Amino acid sequence: MSTAAIPGAPLPVRTPGSRARGRHRRPERPEIPTGSPALVLAVPATAGPESRSVVEELLSIVRSEQNGVQTAVGYLPGQGTEAEGEHTVAGLLASAAEAGLPTPVVVPLVPGAHGFLTDLHAVAAEYGASVTDALGPHPLLAEAVHVRLSEAGLARADRARLFAIATAADGVVLTVVGGEEAAAAAGITGVLLAARLAVPVVAAALDVPGSVAGAVEHLKETGSQRPALAPLVIGPEADSELLATAAEETGCPSAAPLGAYPSVGQLIASTYLAALPAPSPEALAEAEASAEPSQGSRGAHAAAQAPVEG
Repeated sequence: MSTAAIPGAPLPVRTPGSRARGRHRRPERPEIPTGSPALVLAVPATAGPESRSVVEELLSIVRSEQNGVQTAVGYLPGQGTEAEGEHTVAGLLASAAEAGLPTPVVVPLVPGAHGFLTDLHAVAAEYGASVTDALGPHPLLAEAVHVRLSEAGLARADRARLFAIATAADGVVLTVVGGEEAAAAAGITGVLLAARLAVPVVAAALDVPGSVAGAVEHLKETGSQRPALAPLVIGPEADSELLATAAEETGCPSAAPLGAYPSVGQLIASTYLAALPAPSPEALAEAEASAEPSQGSRGAHAAAQAPVEG
């Protein structure tokens, strides 16, 4: 993490970054207001090398998207989780309460409906914490799936490039985990993906026997000759064997899971920001006052023809 840990507690404290100087500096995103709650990324998996790698990359994107955001990761309870230095959502919420910190905002690392959410809401309710909606459906997820398909040689990078790809799919099964409810909810992302690819897209649940095979058969019956699988899966929420089995049983090529694709990190950051409480009029007035340069600063600015910190 880019923030320093509070002694005895896993939640970090915000360390303000230094602002770049100069006339041509890039515009900076506003920092999270002081005193804002931390972002707890709730991972629907126990801690392990694969899930940890994806989560760390995503949090790096979140921090680059938003200055000053406090982040922590909560995994499902598992043997040795706390002893190994990894924390559960319940453990993080309890630590925040004991330290007198604002109750964190919990963002579930799932692209749509998932059985994990029921237990997560129950845990959060014990500590009065809010749980945001899942990350999808969202156009950015459709973009991420499109990119993964193009990386696998199963789709054009964009519709403006009209060169032929011999292996391009002429139908896509959007595979999800979370049962039929998740498959139904993924239909919206499927429509967005179909608009990008100009091919039919149907959703199916990896964890429902026969669901993916049935979707592939449906595409073939409607004229698709080269159907492909496109996981609407970030990674930690799905057993990798489910993905491999679906590809093997259907004989269809498959794109990779979304993983730490940048738009997933962007969605985490924007979901957290949308859940923050609105600042009070007093806080807004104080922020405006601190941002307004003094008369002396204005004079120095005019003389030096360079922006001042404010």
